[in-house]
Amino acid sequence: MCCKTTKYLFCVFVVCLAIALIALQSFAQTGKTGRSLLQPQVLGPESLSKSITVNVWLKQRNKTSFDALVRQMYDKNSSNYHRWLTINEYKQRFAPTDADAALVRQHLANNNLSIVSTDKLNHVVTARGAVADVQRAFGVQLNRVSVNGAIHRMPSAEPAIAGPAAQVISTVQGLSDLSYHNFAKRRIDPDTGKPEPMVPVKTAAAAPTSSIVKFFNANCYTGPVTKVFTTPGGGPKAVYRGARYGNNITAGPPNLPPCGYNAPQIQTAYGLSTLYKQKVGKQKLNGAGQNIVIVDAFGSDTILSDSNIFSQINALPPLTTDDFLILYPTGPASCGGTCGGWADETSLDVQWAHAVAPGANIILLLAADNSFTNLDLSVLFAIENVIGPVISNSYGIEELLLAEFFPSELTVQDTLSQLAAALGMSANFSTGDAGDFTPDIGVPSVSMPAASPYSVAVGGTSLFLGPGRSIKFQTGWGNNLTRIADVTPNPPVIPPLLLGFSGGAGGGESQVFAKPSYQGGLPGTGRLLPDISYVADPFTGVEIIITDPANPAGGPLIGVIGGTSLSCPMFSALWAITAQAAGTWLGQASPLLYGLPPDAISDVLAVTPPNNVTGTAFVPGQPPVTYSADDLVQPLENTVDYTSALYNSPFSTRWFVLSFGTDTSLTTGPGWDNVTGLGTPNGATFINDVVASIP
Repeated sequence: MCCKTTKYLFCVFVVCLAIALIALQSFAQTGKTGRSLLQPQVLGPESLSKSITVNVWLKQRNKTSFDALVRQMYDKNSSNYHRWLTINEYKQRFAPTDADAALVRQHLANNNLSIVSTDKLNHVVTARGAVADVQRAFGVQLNRVSVNGAIHRMPSAEPAIAGPAAQVISTVQGLSDLSYHNFAKRRIDPDTGKPEPMVPVKTAAAAPTSSIVKFFNANCYTGPVTKVFTTPGGGPKAVYRGARYGNNITAGPPNLPPCGYNAPQIQTAYGLSTLYKQKVGKQKLNGAGQNIVIVDAFGSDTILSDSNIFSQINALPPLTTDDFLILYPTGPASCGGTCGGWADETSLDVQWAHAVAPGANIILLLAADNSFTNLDLSVLFAIENVIGPVISNSYGIEELLLAEFFPSELTVQDTLSQLAAALGMSANFSTGDAGDFTPDIGVPSVSMPAASPYSVAVGGTSLFLGPGRSIKFQTGWGNNLTRIADVTPNPPVIPPLLLGFSGGAGGGESQVFAKPSYQGGLPGTGRLLPDISYVADPFTGVEIIITDPANPAGGPLIGVIGGTSLSCPMFSALWAITAQAAGTWLGQASPLLYGLPPDAISDVLAVTPPNNVTGTAFVPGQPPVTYSADDLVQPLENTVDYTSALYNSPFSTRWFVLSFGTDTSLTTGPGWDNVTGLGTPNGATFINDVVASIP
């Protein structure tokens, strides 16, 4: 089973594809789902004259020795523990040679492909040319296919490379145009699926730098309340009782509905405010002197001005050219429109990394687009230039899609995270916003690159604050929605309309990668996701500032956002503070997380409070119908314990039952779980325990 070992990195493409197909067949045979992975419909050959870009990745030298050395770096009993390679040591011992790269460039040139670039360590040669020439160079047919209604380019088979270059080539990227999804998620209108509108920021510019401007209600969970919904003219009636989610829809600033948290509230909740009072030497323990590397696509054209408004209203230091730098590893990048939510993503990443580690430098690497080729090259740029101790990546794609259609990308992603780990960096990735991904592809899957054993997989929670902004309770992020009353005057919906799952943290067991040694005490045989978590639920989300790229004249806007794209930069920023406290780079975080004392990480539990919503419907001439709490949050799948509340939508004035902790087949529970991992870090205690755990 080559895909279940570290030798997977250079397995023959066709063997891994066969294993992936067997795994997919087992899903149907074991009855884990009644659906199957989406299958592509071949529409015909790709245009032969179309110009495309390919990345040809080269094999590392002495691969077996490199794998063994990386394992030793994370083994406390080894003399190589935490002895990271320098870039020169890696180049001399393990990187592809200049001769290898020249061989690949010659093969590409012989097939009429133009060389675009070769990275500094010869890992990848990027070339561009017509489809006809690409097909000849790699012995493969490229087709146009339809996958779930989307048109993509796909190779018909594995590359078959002729000549001496075949001996040094690992994988070829760009034959398919599948791309990464970002995991930024705004609250949505349950009726239309459209993101919640944001509101103009008109008071921020006049706010003193030292003041905190409040916009959204921070009380996400209150109650219990009783709501009576009647039909004008004496028709059906319904009575519901339970906790209330969010504020009244008529409320204005500083209590805009339904709810959302600013930076000081999150800092207090997670023990960061106390942390910042400590010092390392003369510097506050806030990330000072550390670089947080953030990789995104397209970017936001107003990122600096928007982020400084965010800083101003949250009493954070402004970002300047001294501590904020944008680099473009694959050429110019710009949103220039909606850009698939990547402007939201970029704003979220920068602003909330800054909110958690306000003293750190932020290095934003913007890929030209969200293709595998450009985002992977941007991560490689961060690694090869050894920019910082942590790389935050809030994007991914379903592992089983890659195993089925594009297994070479699994190789690239795993190789990049392993290389980061060898050089002392932590490559952190979000686990996704679609639970076990069955709503998207029909079978359970985890997200890549988070599933690599060398990545840190960051999941998500729903967060509820109490008095003084302490944590009232947390649970795993997963929301279901049920409509119980229509628009004003709110006649009841009888029977309630079950809208089902609307989003939740990704997690589960890899079908490709074996369970790493640091997860040895956990069940199963595959790599388990996530490792750690922070708040991610957009219904208990955080504020961001963004100028709408489709309407820049409208000025900066404020709104509430979530997704595991929130939890990943937050944890990445905390890891930068941890490196500051340790006085050294700490490498991949995951192996350290599983060995910490219990007080370092708060276990996140499934929560069933006494005020979950129940109801009774009264239809004239018929006996009353009672709805239990379970009836109102279906489908529960494997979930037993959950939280539900009454929600009045500020979009439509309709009423819903909103649940928390209902994450497809995934469940939150004691100890490690597949929604929140080990739990959420405990501020200064977490950092002190990490530092103390290093020999």
